[in-house]
Amino acid sequence: MTKPEIRTLRDAAPLAALAHPFRARMMDALKVDGPSTASMLAARTGQAVGNASHHLKVLAEAGLVEEAPELARDRRERWWRLVSAGTRWSSVDLADDPAAATAAREAEALQLRRQVERITGWLANRDTDPEWEDAAFANQNWMRLSPAELQQVAEETIALYRRWSDREVPDDGVEREPVLVVARGFPCQP
Repeated sequence: MTKPEIRTLRDAAPLAALAHPFRARMMDALKVDGPSTASMLAARTGQAVGNASHHLKVLAEAGLVEEAPELARDRRERWWRLVSAGTRWSSVDLADDPAAATAAREAEALQLRRQVERITGWLANRDTDPEWEDAAFANQNWMRLSPAELQQVAEETIALYRRWSDREVPDDGVEREPVLVVARGFPCQP
């Protein structure tokens, strides 16, 4: 099943759901591994199955995941998948809803903390595999842009990431690992 394009969030419920660390991990696991059961997600994240099941229901109520009944082998097995390929939000869209604006700030702060933790973990262990160490990269560029130009850079960057993320992985015997690629663009002074 092809997931719809990136969904724009405009209310508090899905943003609040994303602001929870375990739910954010589950969303990442569903993105990387595809549809999964609560048991699979619990094993992947080191959580209890009941906890995973509860948080899947919260994500479903927020419209971020849905059941995938066609994957079940029997009536007791429940599979879950992401509703969309990704999410985004704009503080401008949320200005009239203080609860949504607060949830958005919390979700973004959590996302940044998780990115920093992952980058720090990589830097502490990068010498364990020279091939990955040679392939990994960091990129930082200063640009002079208008808001419209920054939006264009964002759209082009997101399109590039989506092309690689959504591609059919070749069945060529090459071992592939999940890879996190992070980019941010914002006005800033040196």
